[in-house]
Formats: sequence, C-alpha cells, structure tokens
Amino acid sequence: MLRSRLFYICSIIFAFYFAHVQPTTEQITAPWEVDALRAIRGSLSDPLGCLDNWNRGDPCVGNWSRVICYNVTASDGYFHVRQLELLRLNLSRTLAPELGQLSRMKIMDFMWNSIGGSIPKEVGNITSLELLLLNGNQLTGPLPEEIGFLPNLNRIQIDQNHISGSIPKSFANLNKTEHFHMNNNSLSGQIPPELSRLPSLVHLLLDNNNLSGYLPPELSQLPKLLIVQLDNNNFSGSSIPSSYGNITTLLKLSLRNCSLEGPALDASGIPQLGYLYI
Repeated sequence: MLRSRLFYICSIIFAFYFAHVQPTTEQITAPWEVDALRAIRGSLSDPLGCLDNWNRGDPCVGNWSRVICYNVTASDGYFHVRQLELLRLNLSRTLAPELGQLSRMKIMDFMWNSIGGSIPKEVGNITSLELLLLNGNQLTGPLPEEIGFLPNLNRIQIDQNHISGSIPKSFANLNKTEHFHMNNNSLSGQIPPELSRLPSLVHLLLDNNNLSGYLPPELSQLPKLLIVQLDNNNFSGSSIPSSYGNITTLLKLSLRNCSLEGPALDASGIPQLGYLYI
C-alpha cells in the first residue's frame, strides 16, 4: 500500500515537472507577431492570392509567403520576423497599426502596390527598422513624427504617394538615415532647417511637392550630401543660399521651377558637381 502511494506521488511530481518546469522544445514564431501578421493580412486586399497561406501554420516555421524570419530563435525562445517583402503584389486597402508589433523587423517593403490610407504611427515602434519602403502607392495623410525616433533607419522611401502636411522636425533625429526619398507627394510648408543635423544624409529628394518658405542655408552643413532635388516647389521670393557653394561633396543640385530669385549660385567650389539645374 505504501509503495503504491509513493509511486502515485512520484508520478504526480514527475508530470508537474515536465509540464511546468522543462522548457518547450517547439520552435515557433512569437505569438504577438503571428497576431500582427494576421491583422496586416486582414487590412489588405490581396486579389492575386499571394498571401493565402498566411491563414494556416506558423509564419517562420511554415514559410509564409513574403515573410522572412531570423534563422535562429531569440533569447525569448521564439523566431521573429526580419523582413516583409510585399512589393508588386497589387495589394490595396490600408496598412494595419499592428505593424508596430514587429519590433525586430529590419526591412518593411510595400513598394509598388495600391495601398491607401495613412502611414500608421505605430511604425515608430519598430526600433530595428532600417529600410522603410512605401513608394509607389496611394498613401495619404501626414508623416507620423514617430518615424523620426527610429534609431536604425537608413532609408525612408515614400515617393510617389499623396502624402500631405509638413516634414516633421523629429526627422532631424535620424542619425543613421542616408536616403530621404519623399518626392512626388503633396508635402507642404517649410523644409525644417533642423535637417542640417543629419550626419549620414546622402540623398535629399523633395522635388514635386508643395513646399514653400525659404531654402535653409543650414543644409550646407550636411557632411556627406551628394544629391539635392527640390524641383517644382514654391520657394517664392527666396534666393539660393550662397552657402550651397560650399557643399564640396555635391554631385547634383536641382532647383528647377521653384520661383527662386536673386543671384545665381557660384558653384566653383564644388569640384565634383556634374548636374546643376536652376
């Protein structure tokens, strides 16, 4: 009798240990990221059925279409999404705020679709993000200032949309950003002089918007600037700052159809300048 009772007690302890103490050996995608991906899929129209397998299995283990994960689990024991590559899929409708739950994602690529609505401010929660690629859609509304606090962002590519409003001053915090591609939108207002604090900026493309005010002379302080395109804006009564003649790294400066006045730029101090359009 005693032996049976001891065996029963040991069996209970053994079962409890393996149910509650032993770590799981199953490797799966972080549950909150699975929820986010399903919400992202639910907010989009996918007429070509490219994302049909997002409704079954596990995103990372089951290889969901266009979802690229890290190939090892993180310290929390889960796989995490590294890239969303959803370009040229004829997607429409809107971007889900749940994108912000993919906090370890490095590349977010929705280029060349027909997605409308605004850019969710929750994108500012993706602190690992390096490439934000949204060009060639039907996006509207303002730029979320939260994007300006992404510490690893290398490229913001939102050209060829219908984005309006001003350029947030918070974008001056993007110390790793090399490419600002915001051309062919409906951005308005003054170019923030604070952008002159960007140490890595190489391309500043703001042509074909509704920008106004003056050309910030402080842009001459950008140490790596190669290309500036500001064509087809309305800097009425503004002149080209003489300091632009000191941007020795510049390869291209384009200021056509900007309603500029005043003297022409002395570009003799820009040795590599190959294209000057005024």
